[in-house]
Amino acid sequence: MEDLFSNLPDEVLSCIVSFLPNESALETSLISTRWRDLWNQVLVRHGTTQDITGVVAGFLSRFEELDPLKHPRKLQFHFADQDTALFASIATNSKLLLDFPGGGNKDLKKQYELKFMFNKDLNTVPPTFLVKTLYLKSVSHLTSELVSSIVSNLEHLEKLMIVECTGLQSLFIESESKLHKLTILDCPQLKSLHLRTSKLKRFRLHGPLPKIWPESHFNLSHAMLDFRLGPSCADFKAQDFNQTLLTIKNCEALTLCEWTFQALIWPSISPSGNFIFYKIRELWWIHNHRGENSMEALVSFLKLCPALEQLFVTNDSTSYSAPRSNSCLTQATKYSTKLEHLKRIKFMGFTNRVDEISVAKRLIELVRGEPPKIETCLNAVLV
Repeated sequence: MEDLFSNLPDEVLSCIVSFLPNESALETSLISTRWRDLWNQVLVRHGTTQDITGVVAGFLSRFEELDPLKHPRKLQFHFADQDTALFASIATNSKLLLDFPGGGNKDLKKQYELKFMFNKDLNTVPPTFLVKTLYLKSVSHLTSELVSSIVSNLEHLEKLMIVECTGLQSLFIESESKLHKLTILDCPQLKSLHLRTSKLKRFRLHGPLPKIWPESHFNLSHAMLDFRLGPSCADFKAQDFNQTLLTIKNCEALTLCEWTFQALIWPSISPSGNFIFYKIRELWWIHNHRGENSMEALVSFLKLCPALEQLFVTNDSTSYSAPRSNSCLTQATKYSTKLEHLKRIKFMGFTNRVDEISVAKRLIELVRGEPPKIETCLNAVLV
């Protein structure tokens, strides 16, 4: 049959897409190359650091949420006589992505960031464009003051993602109104994280464990604490983690390394004997099967999770192992909680079937009632 749509001009196709919900409109890019090209149009500009704020402000001000094809959603700004460029793009759900790849003059990057983020030209962007999600990637000279200024000026910001900002050493986040999701991935120099927010519900942190200071009280529903690279400083103590521990106590989904539990959580909760993670239903455990006391740490933690329904165990032999501690072994028997709701156990990263079976047998001993479905790395099911 004749493809009538392909004969229509871009302006008509854009008008058709404008009547669709955002997510459905985005799916039109899968129809054909013609439709995909409509979404991938890029506005290319050249100039100096003095021009960047006006260009980006104009780029944002022309964006129309109900007709995102009316103007390009992607911007490439090339700095004159420099081997570097800024990439900005607007996605659905008011998401703004700023990507400053590596390369070029570092001093220029630093000058650009300060000028762009603090310049009042961005205040000319009409209120029809509300940044709800901000994605900062590969910004080498990102500073705590810079991020704090960004967040405080974006009063409708709900989600903040900071990825691969290698020079970031400290971070202060203040948002008492809207921010409910914070993601920090692969920022290896980050040593301190100060959070002044009471609405945060989802928190993802991957990299070395920094000193975290949650100034305001909040209860996370989902937390990914992937600290398999170990602590960021050698003098990290269990009491330094106590405030963070309180924020994850009522989590429904949690990612945790065994060393974090063994070295930072257990020393704080074992004296009281009544600290329970009542709401955890999904646990992602990062396991080092070669580490000392690895199975004992996992078993001890599971005894604190009576509502657990799904368990994912990732074996990573390169994961950091805490120095040996006997407290986890000698006092774990005081907890006798059985897992009555566990429906599924999945193993990932194991290279030895014998190790998988050994761990599975030990975990099944904690289950009361019908044994859970157990999935292995090789897509087999242990009965």
